[in-house]
Amino acid sequence: MARFLLMSNGETVMAAIQPRISVEYKEEATIVAFTDEKILEETDVRALREAVESVVEQAPGIHLVLDFRHVRFLSSAVLGLLIRISKRVYEQEGELRLCNIHPGIHEVFKITRLTSVFEICDDVESATRSFSEPR
Repeated sequence: MARFLLMSNGETVMAAIQPRISVEYKEEATIVAFTDEKILEETDVRALREAVESVVEQAPGIHLVLDFRHVRFLSSAVLGLLIRISKRVYEQEGELRLCNIHPGIHEVFKITRLTSVFEICDDVESATRSFSEPR
């Protein structure tokens, strides 16, 4: 995906939109960490969707941890993205955990009742461990 910028001299240049995530593959889980403090722009949400869905598509039965350690602000479009990712993970017989959610964002999850939709853990370690715990 690319974004075009119009320079003051009238020249058009292409600027890459980076899906700001890091991916770590461990034996027991795949950890996707969002690296931006703010996820607000539609272009950012779209880039994140493509990046995370690519990870999910490559691994049927994935144990996916989404790490929000750096995120302090997010748009409502991100909540929709999380529901979409969750659906995709479960369609492929996988499991999803969210972790390191900032208290202000966690409050939004409570208000929107998404705490009953997502399994939210304190940190990456507890999220990863939860995959092997009996339900």
